[in-house]
Amino acid sequence: MSQLTSDQTGRQQATRAEICVAACADTWIGAGEVLASPIGIVPAVGARLARLTSAPDLVMSDGEALLIMDVPKLGATGSDVGVIEGWLPYRRVFDIVAAGRRQVMMGASQIDRYGNQNISAIGDWRHPAFQLIGVRGAPGNTVNHRTDYWVPRHSRRVFVERVDVVSGVGHDRARANGAAAARYHDVRVVVTDLAVLDFATPDRSMRLRSVHPGVTVEQVQLATGFPLVVEDVTETRLPNADELHLIRDVIDPAGLRNRELPS
Repeated sequence: MSQLTSDQTGRQQATRAEICVAACADTWIGAGEVLASPIGIVPAVGARLARLTSAPDLVMSDGEALLIMDVPKLGATGSDVGVIEGWLPYRRVFDIVAAGRRQVMMGASQIDRYGNQNISAIGDWRHPAFQLIGVRGAPGNTVNHRTDYWVPRHSRRVFVERVDVVSGVGHDRARANGAAAARYHDVRVVVTDLAVLDFATPDRSMRLRSVHPGVTVEQVQLATGFPLVVEDVTETRLPNADELHLIRDVIDPAGLRNRELPS
Protein backbone atom coordinates (compact mmCIF):
# COMPACT_ATOMS: atom_id res chain seq x y z
CA MET A 1 0.00 0.00 0.00
CA SER A 2 1.21 3.51 -0.72
CA GLN A 3 2.68 5.58 2.10
CA LEU A 4 2.41 8.74 0.00
CA THR A 5 -0.50 10.77 -1.32
CA SER A 6 -0.21 13.30 -4.14
CA ASP A 7 -2.36 15.99 -5.69
CA GLN A 8 -3.21 16.18 -9.41
CA THR A 9 0.12 17.80 -10.24
CA GLY A 10 2.06 14.99 -8.62
CA ARG A 11 3.39 17.25 -5.86
CA GLN A 12 4.05 15.34 -2.65
CA GLN A 13 1.30 16.06 -0.15
CA ALA A 14 1.56 13.84 2.89
CA THR A 15 3.26 10.68 4.04
CA ARG A 16 1.46 8.20 6.26
CA ALA A 17 3.40 9.58 9.24
CA GLU A 18 2.19 13.09 8.47
CA ILE A 19 -1.41 11.91 8.14
CA CYS A 20 -1.07 10.29 11.57
CA VAL A 21 0.47 13.49 12.98
CA ALA A 22 -2.59 15.46 11.84
CA ALA A 23 -4.92 12.83 13.32
CA CYS A 24 -3.08 13.05 16.63
CA ALA A 25 -3.21 16.86 16.52
CA ASP A 26 -6.98 16.70 16.07
CA THR A 27 -7.36 14.99 19.45
CA TRP A 28 -6.29 18.26 21.11
CA ILE A 29 -8.72 20.52 19.20
CA GLY A 30 -10.35 22.89 21.65
CA ALA A 31 -8.60 21.29 24.63
CA GLY A 32 -8.13 24.64 26.32
CA GLU A 33 -5.47 25.37 28.91
CA VAL A 34 -4.39 21.85 29.80
CA LEU A 35 -1.01 20.19 30.00
CA ALA A 36 -0.39 18.22 26.81
CA SER A 37 1.48 14.96 27.45
CA PRO A 38 2.20 13.17 24.17
CA ILE A 39 4.14 9.91 24.41
CA GLY A 40 5.91 8.95 21.19
CA ILE A 41 7.36 10.89 18.29
CA VAL A 42 4.22 11.16 16.14
CA PRO A 43 2.05 12.29 19.10
CA ALA A 44 4.74 14.80 20.12
CA VAL A 45 4.73 16.32 16.63
CA GLY A 46 0.92 16.25 16.72
CA ALA A 47 0.72 18.11 20.03
CA ARG A 48 3.07 20.81 18.76
CA LEU A 49 1.02 21.09 15.56
CA ALA A 50 -2.15 21.49 17.63
CA ARG A 51 -0.53 24.22 19.74
CA LEU A 52 0.35 26.13 16.56
CA THR A 53 -3.09 25.69 14.97
CA SER A 54 -6.25 24.40 16.65
CA ALA A 55 -5.31 24.47 20.35
CA PRO A 56 -3.28 27.63 21.06
CA ASP A 57 -3.87 27.46 24.83
CA LEU A 58 -2.18 24.08 25.27
CA VAL A 59 0.51 24.06 27.95
CA MET A 60 3.68 22.38 26.74
CA SER A 61 6.68 21.04 28.65
CA ASP A 62 10.19 20.23 27.53
CA GLY A 63 9.50 16.58 28.43
CA GLU A 64 11.32 16.90 31.74
CA ALA A 65 10.51 19.61 34.27
CA LEU A 66 10.13 22.93 32.46
CA LEU A 67 7.03 24.60 31.05
CA ILE A 68 7.83 26.34 27.78
CA MET A 69 6.19 29.28 26.03
CA ASP A 70 7.38 28.56 22.50
CA VAL A 71 6.95 25.51 20.29
CA PRO A 72 10.49 24.30 19.67
CA LYS A 73 11.46 21.82 17.02
CA LEU A 74 11.43 18.19 18.07
CA GLY A 75 14.62 17.24 19.89
CA ALA A 76 15.50 20.78 20.99
CA THR A 77 17.30 21.09 24.31
CA GLY A 78 18.71 23.82 26.52
CA SER A 79 18.33 27.34 25.21
CA ASP A 80 16.85 25.99 21.96
CA VAL A 81 13.52 25.34 23.70
CA GLY A 82 12.92 29.10 23.93
CA VAL A 83 11.28 31.03 26.75
CA ILE A 84 10.77 29.11 30.02
CA GLU A 85 7.41 29.85 31.66
CA GLY A 86 7.68 27.75 34.79
CA TRP A 87 8.96 24.74 36.67
CA LEU A 88 7.00 21.48 36.77
CA PRO A 89 8.71 18.90 38.99
CA TYR A 90 7.44 15.35 38.77
CA ARG A 91 5.55 15.53 42.05
CA ARG A 92 3.39 18.39 40.75
CA VAL A 93 2.27 16.37 37.73
CA PHE A 94 0.14 14.25 40.09
CA ASP A 95 -1.71 17.38 41.24
CA ILE A 96 -2.43 18.29 37.62
CA VAL A 97 -3.62 14.75 36.87
CA ALA A 98 -5.94 14.71 39.90
CA ALA A 99 -7.37 18.08 38.88
CA GLY A 100 -8.09 16.87 35.35
CA ARG A 101 -5.90 19.58 33.84
CA ARG A 102 -3.98 17.26 31.56
CA GLN A 103 -4.58 15.44 28.28
CA VAL A 104 -2.35 12.54 27.40
CA MET A 105 -1.78 10.36 24.36
CA MET A 106 -0.21 7.09 25.49
CA GLY A 107 0.98 3.95 23.78
CA ALA A 108 -0.52 0.48 24.17
CA SER A 109 1.15 -2.91 24.02
CA GLN A 110 -2.37 -4.36 24.09
CA ILE A 111 -5.80 -2.74 23.88
CA ASP A 112 -9.24 -4.32 23.81
CA ARG A 113 -12.62 -3.35 22.38
CA TYR A 114 -13.54 -1.21 25.41
CA GLY A 115 -10.21 0.61 25.61
CA ASN A 116 -8.59 -1.36 28.42
CA GLN A 117 -4.86 -0.91 27.84
CA ASN A 118 -1.84 -3.00 28.83
CA ILE A 119 1.74 -1.74 29.07
CA SER A 120 2.74 -3.95 32.00
CA ALA A 121 3.29 -7.59 30.98
CA ILE A 122 2.38 -10.18 28.36
CA GLY A 123 1.02 -13.49 29.64
CA ASP A 124 -0.06 -14.49 33.13
CA TRP A 125 0.90 -11.59 35.40
CA ARG A 126 2.17 -14.05 38.01
CA HIS A 127 4.66 -15.54 35.54
CA PRO A 128 4.67 -13.24 32.48
CA ALA A 129 6.22 -14.30 29.22
CA PHE A 130 7.40 -10.69 28.73
CA GLN A 131 7.81 -8.01 31.36
CA LEU A 132 7.06 -4.53 30.00
CA ILE A 133 7.34 -1.11 31.65
CA GLY A 134 4.68 -1.58 34.33
CA VAL A 135 1.32 0.17 34.71
CA ARG A 136 3.11 3.52 35.21
CA GLY A 137 0.58 6.39 35.35
CA ALA A 138 -2.03 4.71 33.15
CA PRO A 139 -4.66 4.01 35.86
CA GLY A 140 -4.60 7.59 37.16
CA ASN A 141 -4.60 9.06 33.67
CA THR A 142 -7.63 7.13 32.49
CA VAL A 143 -9.82 7.85 35.51
CA ASN A 144 -8.90 11.52 35.91
CA HIS A 145 -8.68 13.15 32.49
CA ARG A 146 -8.94 12.60 28.76
CA THR A 147 -6.71 9.86 27.39
CA ASP A 148 -6.09 8.88 23.78
CA TYR A 149 -3.82 6.19 22.35
CA TRP A 150 -1.20 5.95 19.59
CA VAL A 151 -0.39 2.56 18.07
CA PRO A 152 2.27 2.71 15.32
CA ARG A 153 1.79 -0.96 14.32
CA HIS A 154 -1.87 -1.95 14.10
CA SER A 155 -2.00 -5.75 14.54
CA ARG A 156 -3.82 -8.56 16.30
CA ARG A 157 -1.00 -8.71 18.82
CA VAL A 158 -1.99 -5.22 19.99
CA PHE A 159 -5.76 -5.22 19.38
CA VAL A 160 -6.77 -8.21 21.49
CA GLU A 161 -10.01 -9.70 22.78
CA ARG A 162 -8.80 -9.39 26.37
CA VAL A 163 -5.70 -7.62 27.70
CA ASP A 164 -3.37 -9.67 29.89
CA VAL A 165 -2.99 -6.89 32.48
CA VAL A 166 -5.23 -3.84 32.84
CA SER A 167 -3.00 -0.78 33.03
CA GLY A 168 -5.29 1.86 31.54
CA VAL A 169 -8.95 1.52 32.53
CA GLY A 170 -11.45 0.91 29.71
CA HIS A 171 -15.08 1.94 29.46
CA ASP A 172 -16.53 -1.36 30.67
CA ARG A 173 -14.37 -1.49 33.80
CA ALA A 174 -14.93 2.16 34.64
CA ARG A 175 -18.67 1.63 34.33
CA ALA A 176 -18.60 -1.54 36.42
CA ASN A 177 -16.66 0.15 39.22
CA GLY A 178 -19.16 2.94 39.74
CA ALA A 179 -19.05 6.70 39.98
CA ALA A 180 -15.58 6.92 41.54
CA ALA A 181 -14.05 5.29 38.46
CA ALA A 182 -16.42 6.60 35.79
CA ARG A 183 -16.98 10.22 36.82
CA TYR A 184 -13.95 11.63 35.02
CA HIS A 185 -13.12 8.63 32.85
CA ASP A 186 -12.60 9.85 29.28
CA VAL A 187 -10.91 7.47 26.83
CA ARG A 188 -11.83 8.68 23.33
CA VAL A 189 -9.60 8.03 20.33
CA VAL A 190 -7.05 5.50 19.09
CA VAL A 191 -4.82 6.59 16.19
CA THR A 192 -2.86 3.86 14.39
CA ASP A 193 -0.81 3.53 11.23
CA LEU A 194 -3.95 2.22 9.50
CA ALA A 195 -6.91 4.10 10.91
CA VAL A 196 -8.58 6.29 13.51
CA LEU A 197 -10.88 4.53 15.97
CA ASP A 198 -13.11 5.76 18.78
CA PHE A 199 -15.70 4.57 21.30
CA ALA A 200 -18.73 6.56 20.12
CA THR A 201 -21.13 3.62 20.39
CA PRO A 202 -23.98 2.88 22.83
CA ASP A 203 -21.92 0.35 24.83
CA ARG A 204 -18.65 2.28 24.32
CA SER A 205 -17.05 -0.50 22.28
CA MET A 206 -14.47 0.35 19.65
CA ARG A 207 -15.69 1.84 16.39
CA LEU A 208 -13.78 2.36 13.14
CA ARG A 209 -14.07 6.10 12.47
CA SER A 210 -11.79 6.48 9.43
CA VAL A 211 -9.20 4.63 7.39
CA HIS A 212 -6.05 6.30 6.10
CA PRO A 213 -5.67 6.82 2.33
CA GLY A 214 -4.75 3.52 0.66
CA VAL A 215 -6.17 1.40 3.52
CA THR A 216 -9.44 -0.54 3.37
CA VAL A 217 -11.95 -1.35 6.09
CA GLU A 218 -11.23 -5.04 5.52
CA GLN A 219 -7.50 -4.54 6.14
CA VAL A 220 -8.19 -2.84 9.46
CA GLN A 221 -10.60 -5.55 10.57
CA LEU A 222 -8.17 -8.31 9.62
CA ALA A 223 -5.50 -6.59 11.73
CA THR A 224 -7.84 -6.41 14.74
CA GLY A 225 -8.45 -9.33 17.12
CA PHE A 226 -12.13 -8.55 17.74
CA PRO A 227 -15.06 -7.29 15.64
CA LEU A 228 -15.09 -3.52 15.22
CA VAL A 229 -18.24 -1.44 14.95
CA VAL A 230 -18.24 -0.35 11.31
CA GLU A 231 -20.67 2.34 10.16
CA ASP A 232 -20.21 5.44 8.02
CA VAL A 233 -16.43 5.03 7.83
CA THR A 234 -14.70 7.99 6.20
CA GLU A 235 -11.18 8.56 4.92
CA THR A 236 -8.78 10.18 7.37
CA ARG A 237 -8.20 13.80 6.45
CA LEU A 238 -4.94 14.95 4.88
CA PRO A 239 -2.93 17.71 6.55
CA ASN A 240 -3.28 20.93 4.60
CA ALA A 241 -0.40 22.91 3.09
CA ASP A 242 0.08 25.09 6.17
CA GLU A 243 0.16 22.04 8.44
CA LEU A 244 2.67 20.29 6.20
CA HIS A 245 4.91 23.36 6.32
CA LEU A 246 4.75 23.38 10.12
CA ILE A 247 5.43 19.65 10.38
CA ARG A 248 8.33 19.59 7.93
CA ASP A 249 10.00 22.95 8.40
CA VAL A 250 9.17 24.10 11.93
CA ILE A 251 8.36 21.17 14.24
CA ASP A 252 10.26 18.20 12.81
CA PRO A 253 12.77 19.33 10.19
CA ALA A 254 14.97 16.31 11.02
CA GLY A 255 12.18 13.95 9.98
CA LEU A 256 12.15 12.05 13.28
CA ARG A 257 8.50 11.11 12.63
CA ASN A 258 9.68 8.77 9.88
CA ARG A 259 11.71 6.73 12.37
CA GLU A 260 8.51 5.81 14.18
CA LEU A 261 6.49 5.32 11.01
CA PRO A 262 8.75 4.84 7.98
CA SER A 263 7.49 5.65 4.51
